[in-house]
Amino acid sequence: MQETQMLADCGVHCVGLPLRLPVNKEDITEDEAREIIQQTCTHILPVCITYLDKAEDIVQFCSELNITHVQLHGHVELAELQKLARIAPDLYIIKSLVIQADGSNKKALLQVVKDSAPYVDAYITDTHNSKTGADGATGLTHDWNISAELVQQSPRPVILAGGLTADNVAEAIRIVKPSGVDAHTGVEDATGRKSQTLICKFVQEAAKAFAKLTG
Repeated sequence: MQETQMLADCGVHCVGLPLRLPVNKEDITEDEAREIIQQTCTHILPVCITYLDKAEDIVQFCSELNITHVQLHGHVELAELQKLARIAPDLYIIKSLVIQADGSNKKALLQVVKDSAPYVDAYITDTHNSKTGADGATGLTHDWNISAELVQQSPRPVILAGGLTADNVAEAIRIVKPSGVDAHTGVEDATGRKSQTLICKFVQEAAKAFAKLTG
């Protein structure tokens, strides 16, 4: 709760709550997530990050959490996205686009955008770690030119994530021109906790870079 409030105080717009993960242990319990959502939703927008891939399960879980925004981080069949858009039109859906380190899946990701855009509200790019198999929370950047192409081709907003820090976020924004940016490991201290100093600097650098984009 205190960490979420600290994010809001630094000017962060959204907080991700990773839940129902297939491998990694969640940072918080679902009960703690509900409390965070209830207590802080007027200060910062909570987003559920999950690997759930069935429309009815996603809707049920978001209803249990009383949350309006969800990031689908795993593979979700197009038919399930279509069903989700039909049965929960008010749920804001963010679809992850995880980029391989060598960029070999660029064509596939562009096809995902083409096929799924009518059924989602936004996308978020991230980085695959070929050594560990992890998708996201890797601390690794990817070829920002690929994200830039996804931004250009997508009719939906694209958020940039993947190894972003206060030191590189301005350059990333300049190259990619995303609708928003996301950071996780890049704003943590040596203990693995979010650093207020790093977060505030990240927000300041991002804000300056976005201001330059808009002239």
